[in-house]
Amino acid sequence: MQKIGLFFGTQTGKTESIAEMIRDEFEDGVIDLHDMANVDVSDFDGYTNLIIASPTWDIGELQSDWEGFFPEFDTMDFTGKNIAYFGTGDQIGYADNFMDAVGILEAKITARGGKTIGYWSTDGYDFAESKAVRNGKFVGLAIDEDNQSDLTEARVKAWVAQVKQEFA
Repeated sequence: MQKIGLFFGTQTGKTESIAEMIRDEFEDGVIDLHDMANVDVSDFDGYTNLIIASPTWDIGELQSDWEGFFPEFDTMDFTGKNIAYFGTGDQIGYADNFMDAVGILEAKITARGGKTIGYWSTDGYDFAESKAVRNGKFVGLAIDEDNQSDLTEARVKAWVAQVKQEFA
């Protein structure tokens, strides 16, 4: 399998922990982890397959490292790249904007030519609205460590199996 660049932002460490869990589900050495706190535009070069990860922060906002990087997307071309997404959030406390950050990132990257893979069912979640839902599915894996941590491992394993096939 080709190298995959997994780019994540994190405030509390939850998204980083899930990124590491996802990395561990792939074969050794396939995924390169990149913390958005230390990323440059050139770090995206050389990857055909990407995983983009962010928590939704505050009320439907991008995590601070992604927010700071966001204007850089206007200089980037994602044509020919396959992009999978995952996010962390709280579907109960923030039901009106669950996974919004992932939706914001996916919309911008798609507008810059990226092809979204790894859509995930909204079944089993209890939220009101999300910018991350397209045609009845999340644009990527939705993780709620606050309310459904008991489902995280199984969701990660199922999503990674799906994404492996879609990246191939």
